[in-house]
Amino acid sequence: MGRYVIRRLGQMIVVLFGATIVLFATLFILPGDPVGSLGGDKARDPAVVAELRERYGLNDPLPVQYGNFVKNLAQGDLGEDFTQRRPVTEILQPKLANTAKLAIAAILIDIVIGVLAGLIAALFRYSFWDVLITLLTTFAVGFPSFVIGMVLQKFFVVDLGLFPLISDGTLNSMILPAFTLAILDAALVARLMRGTMLEVLRADYVKTAVAKGLPRRTVLLKHVMRNSIIPVVTYLGISFGTLLGGALITEAIFNWDGIGLALVQAVQQQNNPIIIGVVTFGVAVFVLLNLIVDLLYAVLDPRIRLA
Repeated sequence: MGRYVIRRLGQMIVVLFGATIVLFATLFILPGDPVGSLGGDKARDPAVVAELRERYGLNDPLPVQYGNFVKNLAQGDLGEDFTQRRPVTEILQPKLANTAKLAIAAILIDIVIGVLAGLIAALFRYSFWDVLITLLTTFAVGFPSFVIGMVLQKFFVVDLGLFPLISDGTLNSMILPAFTLAILDAALVARLMRGTMLEVLRADYVKTAVAKGLPRRTVLLKHVMRNSIIPVVTYLGISFGTLLGGALITEAIFNWDGIGLALVQAVQQQNNPIIIGVVTFGVAVFVLLNLIVDLLYAVLDPRIRLA
């Protein structure tokens, strides 16, 4: 197990550097000059432009810029923000906390609604509840998150006035963006849970447990639920990593001050340090959560051996 973890951590480092290399190359070939967003009208002065480019190392060749980034990254330094002239880590810390709160709330909603709905649909297959859950999940999957977000915002904010228009980080302002993020994933979790449970219920070991006279509750919890939850954990782990990397559209719709909104604003301003910082963090979290999910495999299913 230890060797497996070390190997995966090594792979994570390779993926992280690979992603940053691609990102650096992409930003380098894109049209426009990030200096134009730094000094306003002063940025039109050639002397000011030259000074700003020298200050931020923009005159250096791409390999040199990337080498400086890697050296600073090893020290926990993501560089300095172009517009605010502050360290990127200092700017992103409160935004990461806001994004984490939103991601945790969305995942909790996914677990409660998605797993429960899938469980009911599987246990009462072809019943009214099964048909209703299937229809609702199909309906939810068919709509993109920005449509769901705008509909929720129009109905609950504009028409009913139950939630603030501008998110301020409080629980009340987090409810709508959390549900916007959770609706699609909860529907997919419910469908995944239903399909997996139906497959497990037909397995020989479940039939054997029932034939031996084990209580229905024991069969469901020990045999059915434990084996059915493995693909759900995989999906939720990947989804959580994606959410921690920033929910760009949802955060922009609800003006939630997270790293997704920060990335959108940074792209508009060509603020490369913020873009690189957010993407680097997102890749690291995504790969790390994949490792955690793989380790949970071995806990949930002893037949899986990680070497």
